[in-house]
Formats: sequence, C-alpha cells, structure tokens
Amino acid sequence: MSIAYLLGKVSSKALHTKINIPVLLVLSILPDIDILFDLVAGTSIHRGPTHSIIVAFLVFIPVFIYLGKRAIPYFLALISHSLLADFFIGGDLQLLWPLSGNVFGFHELGGYYVSILSSINMVTEMLLFVAAIMVLYKSGDWKVFFKADKTSLVLIIPIVTVLLPSTIGYPFSESLLLREPTLAIAHLVYLALFTVATLKTLYWIYTQRFSSAATQQRSVQRQNYK
Repeated sequence: MSIAYLLGKVSSKALHTKINIPVLLVLSILPDIDILFDLVAGTSIHRGPTHSIIVAFLVFIPVFIYLGKRAIPYFLALISHSLLADFFIGGDLQLLWPLSGNVFGFHELGGYYVSILSSINMVTEMLLFVAAIMVLYKSGDWKVFFKADKTSLVLIIPIVTVLLPSTIGYPFSESLLLREPTLAIAHLVYLALFTVATLKTLYWIYTQRFSSAATQQRSVQRQNYK
C-alpha cells in the first residue's frame, strides 16, 4: 500500500489530477482478495488470476474510458501490487493469465529469491511505510481517515482480506505480531486508520438516517395535530 500511495501522489501531481485516497489504497491490495478465498474455501489460488496484469488492464478499460487520464494513478496502484511488490518478493505470479498459466517473478527469471519475511523485504517495507506516512502527514491526506465519507467504506475490503488475517496469522504460520513485530507496526497503523475511517462513516450514516427518520416523524405529528 505504501508504494501505491507514493505512486499515486507522484502521478496525480504530474497529471494535475486529484485522487481518492481510500479507493487508491484499496486498489493497491485488491489482488490479495484471493487470500480470503483461500482462507474461506480452502483453495490455493493466491497470486493467481487476481494478480494478472492482463486482467487488471481489461477491468480498467471502462475506467479509462470514463475517467481518462484521471484513471492512471488508480491503475498504477493496482498493477504496482504485482509488478513492484510481489514480482520481487516471492514471485510465483500468474501475470499473463488467462493467456498463460506460467508463473513469473524475479526468482523465476534467475534472480535472487526474496521471501516475504526476509530482512530485505522487512527493511524495504518499513522504509516505504515511513516515506508514505511522512507524505501522508505533510500533504494533509491523513485527515481523510477522520472524515465521514461513503467512499471510505471500501476500506472494509483491506481490513477483512489482508490486514486482519495477517495480524491473526494467515497466510503466515502465526500472528505477524509475534513473528515480525516490526512489520506488524505498519499493518496496525493502516488497520487503525482504516477502522477509524470506516466506523466514523458508518456512525455518520446511522445518525443521518436516524435524524431523517426523526424529522419525518415530527412532520407527521404536526400534520396530525392540525
């Protein structure tokens, strides 16, 4: 998510467009929605079709038609997951599905194998996380997580599919808090921000509906008195 956010900020600035932070962040982890399928259905499709850049491009065709250049930061966020993260960390990606079922990655091309729990990945992720938090703070983008906005409800997706499962343990053999507490910090920060944004929005929706219902009830009572 960190690298996707940074890419989104740079590309949106270059294109002179605005970005929706929650949507951008959700797209950056959307390929990992297959983790939920593996967890619930007992399948083993992680890093399969949902990580395909062909699938990503096909899905984004109507988005490009509708948004034009404004879609570019979101598309970069989506494909960065496979091409800039998983490709170098772990590999074993079906990048060209459905045209090919072959797996790709830095290791598959003859490079050094870097596991998700390796020190190289840990250092890289923490550096990107720190950079993202600094930009998030200096740009004022952090405020979006403390405002009620219906688009913030999309953050339920990363909470359920990635952040909570990894904190609990899946796809690792034990909780990330116990195995890699340093990396868990980044997950917990994102989990906290996303949870606050989601709960604040849900509360706002509830109060709006309750207020509307109360107003209608008072209106009916006034009419009855007349």
